[in-house]
Amino acid sequence: MRQFLYPLKFMLALGLPLLLLTACSNDDDEDEEIGNWVDRSVFDGSPRSSVSGFTIGNIGFMGVGYDGDDYLNSFWAYDMDGNFWSQKADFPGTARNAAVGFEINGTGYIGSGYDGVDELGDFYSYDPDSNSWTGIAPFPSTPRRSAIAFGINGYGYFGTGFDGDNDRKDFWKYDPSTDSWTELVGFGGDKRRAATTFTIDSKVYLGTGISNGSYLEDFWVFDPATETWTSLLDLDEEDDYAIARSGAVGFSVNGYGYIACGERTGSTGSVWQYDPSTDTWDSKTAFEGATRQDAIAFSNSSKAFVGLGRTGSLYLDDLDEFYPFQEYDEED
Repeated sequence: MRQFLYPLKFMLALGLPLLLLTACSNDDDEDEEIGNWVDRSVFDGSPRSSVSGFTIGNIGFMGVGYDGDDYLNSFWAYDMDGNFWSQKADFPGTARNAAVGFEINGTGYIGSGYDGVDELGDFYSYDPDSNSWTGIAPFPSTPRRSAIAFGINGYGYFGTGFDGDNDRKDFWKYDPSTDSWTELVGFGGDKRRAATTFTIDSKVYLGTGISNGSYLEDFWVFDPATETWTSLLDLDEEDDYAIARSGAVGFSVNGYGYIACGERTGSTGSVWQYDPSTDTWDSKTAFEGATRQDAIAFSNSSKAFVGLGRTGSLYLDDLDEFYPFQEYDEED
């Protein structure tokens, strides 16, 4: 039962006038939560967190991760239209979590991460047509975990993360035509791990993460045409914002960006919407399932799904679809 109904029950018990109840109900209607979450197919595999993946067409691909006991290398696909999961060829590298995933021209990539002992720098490409993996050039700099990566304009970009001793802020470019990595001019933001990105109109937005115990509030946009970063308004510029966090998911739907779930002195389910035309944020209905961090998000720019992850030591396997402009309905 949603919280705004409790005062109505109390007033009914006291026999307060119906006119007053009607006025209160109208006020509540004006404050209706926007953003609806709908249950989708529960993940077929074991519950897990810190998985890595990418979206190709209407299929979300996801693999590796940690289930509380073991590091994993299984790999799965979620069909957004059919609402079902299918297991694919296992990831061929060492079982790991906190890796990155990205897509370039219909090919998926997963690499880096942590195997329980060491940070990793190996990378592999995935061909969805043949359901097969191929090793590619390993990352040439310091191996790391909890980095970020994205594919755009035919290249992959990889940076930030934790190398076992220090948080990082360097960025690198992967060229699939030459199977090579090139370091870019330094990123101007803070060092960080467990940050978040989303892509809108051929630009990539980066924020959140943690470094030296502090949640980071700086927010940046990357233009792949010039390969430059530009700072935007800080995430928590307004006093009533609570966007800064680590271990969140980022995705975009119909020209808006979203940051959801994550860890902020404990796992959270809060969701924030970014409007690039005004460089402003708006809160949306919180994730309907358990609060969580280290989840996974799939998005094809018109549909978005969030699931898995963990809350404390509880590992999760649920999945929800997000409708950002629908009124919240607790019954669906």
